[in-house]
Amino acid sequence: MLVELRAENYAVIDHAIASFGPGLNLLTGETGAGKSILVDALALLLGGKGSGELVRHGADKAALSCVFESTPSAESILEANGIDAEGTEIILRREILSNGKGRVFVNNQPATVQVLKLLAPELALVHAQTESLSSFDQSQQRLLLDRFAGISLDAVSEAHALWHAAADKLNDLLQGEQDRLRMVDLWSYQSKEIEQAHLEPGEDEALETEKRVLANAEKLYAAAMSAFDGLYEGSASAEAALRDAVRNVEELARYDGRFAEPAQQLASARATISDIASALRDYAEGINASPERLAEIEDRLALIDRLKRKYGKTVTEIIAFGEDVAGKLAEVEDRDEILKTLRAELENAAKEYRKAAAALTAERQAAAVKLAKLAEAQINSLAMKVKFQVAVTSGDHESAWSSSGWDSVEYRISTNPGEPLKPLVEIASGGELSRVLLALKVAVEEGSHSKSDSTKSKKKTAPRTLVFDEIDIGIGGRAAEAVGQKLKALARGQQVLCVTHLPQIAAFADQHLAVEKREKDGRTQTRIRVLDDRSRTHEVARMLSGAKVTDTSLQHAAQMIAGSR
Repeated sequence: MLVELRAENYAVIDHAIASFGPGLNLLTGETGAGKSILVDALALLLGGKGSGELVRHGADKAALSCVFESTPSAESILEANGIDAEGTEIILRREILSNGKGRVFVNNQPATVQVLKLLAPELALVHAQTESLSSFDQSQQRLLLDRFAGISLDAVSEAHALWHAAADKLNDLLQGEQDRLRMVDLWSYQSKEIEQAHLEPGEDEALETEKRVLANAEKLYAAAMSAFDGLYEGSASAEAALRDAVRNVEELARYDGRFAEPAQQLASARATISDIASALRDYAEGINASPERLAEIEDRLALIDRLKRKYGKTVTEIIAFGEDVAGKLAEVEDRDEILKTLRAELENAAKEYRKAAAALTAERQAAAVKLAKLAEAQINSLAMKVKFQVAVTSGDHESAWSSSGWDSVEYRISTNPGEPLKPLVEIASGGELSRVLLALKVAVEEGSHSKSDSTKSKKKTAPRTLVFDEIDIGIGGRAAEAVGQKLKALARGQQVLCVTHLPQIAAFADQHLAVEKREKDGRTQTRIRVLDDRSRTHEVARMLSGAKVTDTSLQHAAQMIAGSR
């Protein structure tokens, strides 16, 4: 349920707050007061498209916010998008700057318009004033039928995605075959060049090290032998000095036990120096100052550098490139086998899609009969006498396949006895259009709500708020009263918001809000009042008689309100 709606510096509204209650909430007021603007503001908070033109003249930004009672499904959406829940309420806020940019907050946490769009179906359904049957195409008609039946598109959507992917893969192979054949010579040359190099991962680094050794062989030999002489071979070597020190300390240790451990340490140091000296001598003897080996290494590194310029920054990348090219060559060579496999995959995917789409068609056709019967009864209860049909036509050809099935859904109606059923979009009367739309939506909402009520589940989903913006345009008299009764009946199971100019409908309000505009300091301001019984009677009387409210209109208004109860 929508609890509150706020708008600041939005269109002609400077600052307005509307509080709503359960049941039927009706907004009335003079033309241009801002009633439909409030509905548009709510649509923006539910993910509608924003624009800098919506900012009130002279303001830097427009700020819109609303409070909804939370639902389990809405809380799941918040959790999936990393937004913390705020008790039993969901707070939506949207700021629109004069340059067209904006920000979105959910429960005072930064969010995106996409999150608002995800939340919208769980919170409210807005039927805007600009909505007409011209935009009520077969896609929208199908969506309405699916909502009525509670149909899930997951299975057919997944099957369509698999079929589409298999078809794309096969088409890519067939369409790219000529290009691949032209590339075969290049791939063959690249693969052969890399293969003949017999590269090993990391060999370039090892060769660079060996190159440095060979290029500086004399320096390295001299350094190693000099260190060897200083540690072991020379007359004043460290090993000789340690040998004398060990002998003297061991002599001390014979008479004083405190020198036993130092003697061992010196002996250990002598052994370490001996090992290091041996390693230095072996290293020096192993140095091979071979110009031939140096030239061989330089040639090898030059080859690797050339391959790096072509195929990758490292030897590992070159090897990977060669494997990729080899794979492409194998794919070309195994083309027939690959095509056979892909065609089999496509056939299986098409078979699974047909199965899922056929099951969806059967489900829609069964629901179409029920919706047509319920919608016809609803339309005829609005002072009309029609025949109504929901036609579901399936197309098995692949051009008709989509993620929502292969069905086309068309609503057909006959508004006069003896006339043939025609597509809904061919109805001309504005009053009939309004009543048919209202009746359809009432039928769908009541039908889908009754299904959810009959379904046994641990968590019961709260009904959405329904918003109708002047859907009663073009009707009056007995038809208007019938519309009011229908809205009242619909509001018994869920919250309904409706903008209306008709007193016959306003009389049915559970909560009546008056939208008023006034001038202050040369600027138009809008305010919203929740009417008490006396004010409500006066507002209905104004809607009956115009600017001048008479005793007769007040009596008539009081009778209408009493009769609506």
